[in-house]
Amino acid sequence: MLALPLLALLALPARAAAVYPPDRAEILVGQAFDFKVEFSTPLGGLPRVTVCGLPLGPEARFIPAEPAVLVRGMRLSVPGPCVVSVDGTPEASWQAYAPGPRKARSVILLIGDGLSLAHRVAARALGAGYAAGRARAPLAMDDMPRTALVGTSASDSLLPDSAQTASAYSMGQKTAVEAVGVLADRTPDPTDDPRVEGLLSLARRKGLSRGLVTTSALYDATPAAFYAHNRLRYEKAAIAAELPQAALEAALGGGAELLRPHAGKLEAAGWAVVSSAAALSSAGSGPLLGLFADGDMAGVYERTAGRAPGQPGLVEMQDAALRVLARDPDGFFLMVEGALIDKFSHDLDWERSVLETIEFDKAVARAKEFAARDGQTLVLVVSDHAQGMSVSGVVRDALPGPDMRDKVGTYDWAGYPDYRDADGDGYPDRLDVPRRLAFFFSAFPDHYETWRPKLDAPFRPTLKADKGVYKANPAYKGLDGAVHREGNIPRALDGGVLSAEDGVLTAMGPGSESVHGWMENTAVFRLIAEALSLGSDPR
Repeated sequence: MLALPLLALLALPARAAAVYPPDRAEILVGQAFDFKVEFSTPLGGLPRVTVCGLPLGPEARFIPAEPAVLVRGMRLSVPGPCVVSVDGTPEASWQAYAPGPRKARSVILLIGDGLSLAHRVAARALGAGYAAGRARAPLAMDDMPRTALVGTSASDSLLPDSAQTASAYSMGQKTAVEAVGVLADRTPDPTDDPRVEGLLSLARRKGLSRGLVTTSALYDATPAAFYAHNRLRYEKAAIAAELPQAALEAALGGGAELLRPHAGKLEAAGWAVVSSAAALSSAGSGPLLGLFADGDMAGVYERTAGRAPGQPGLVEMQDAALRVLARDPDGFFLMVEGALIDKFSHDLDWERSVLETIEFDKAVARAKEFAARDGQTLVLVVSDHAQGMSVSGVVRDALPGPDMRDKVGTYDWAGYPDYRDADGDGYPDRLDVPRRLAFFFSAFPDHYETWRPKLDAPFRPTLKADKGVYKANPAYKGLDGAVHREGNIPRALDGGVLSAEDGVLTAMGPGSESVHGWMENTAVFRLIAEALSLGSDPR
């Protein structure tokens, strides 16, 4: 049971307002976590709290001002049910689980940020295309033997965000929107919330190498959830300061503006620090930090148009990370994020988001090739959440009618788009074809629908107006056929928002056998922990 010395506590009638980890949590045996009970009314002294039938030890701290009881770094040592009681009343029921024998040497977790089913359909259409009712070729992420739907909701909201969904993957617990690596409590300080030991720390204790690759800034919500501990994902400077402490063998992405001051610590300890695609390709196989943009990296379209000279793509970064990590005979954990799928979707720039989907799928294909050669690697491909969107038909410029909406072909009027890939690189040669996808978002701000791709620069649908609200960006008002669309979300939001729809998980390799049906996103953590046998063995 709990390795906690007994402590005589003053028994006072008390009622918990919240327990962390919360009711129905699944907790890995040997995983460190902060245990906290918050109370709804002031207390005259320390209440009698038991965990798994044992009272807390002297490390328990009573915080009268909250009021709350806090134990930092608790661990469970025996698998099975565990009840948290306050003054004899059960307040939460956990399930502890042990990892069992190791199944995989390494794990590659690929996260398509905001990846929806519509993105996948559109990626097939813009890539190999459709004919006679069939996709000419499946995506690499389609062609995997195991599939499940994944629930994405937060502890405080039906709707998710990237911070708490990535935290569910990294630490195996539900938390609140905007929280990275912590269980969000009610204190105002964003740095004191209960922490849970995540995959990177657990892998390090196991002796595994670890890596993060992203097309966003390395302190953005998804990568941050794997190494940082902050209630507010937008505390970027504080989050960036935590990255060197993680001492990852490979960390590649954007965010140089805030991370450059910390890079020297890693460089002095033997890390190679690179800032261009050329330097990345010539980097050795030792520890590697890549900072390729001040903030988020440029997308596929801008790189192809020569607007981001020197920046590598997602596949190149993943290849470099694998060169470093694969040298470790003990194995590794690597998280790879296609972040700009989500960024462009928030800006209603669907064409760019689909190009990012195609690039992400190329990274999936490369990970599958690595796993096939290695034979001991679990590959998991998952969205952290979905963007609300759909492919609703085909815009056909030749259709009659005075308005652009008359040219949206639906049902048998749709036919197929005429994107072409003559050079065989997997991307369409042109986006501005006369028969193109009619792709619409379900939750959007005021904006001008142009019905066409934005070739000169990424779409900026809104501008800030008076009194903290956003209006449709008038730069698009005069475009031929543009229509003002009144938003269906609050005017305080500047872009599209996420949906509560399930994500999709596809998997292959040792440890993927339990991927099926519907799963909570916290189960992805468990899949990885069990595949790598993380945590402590039961005693």
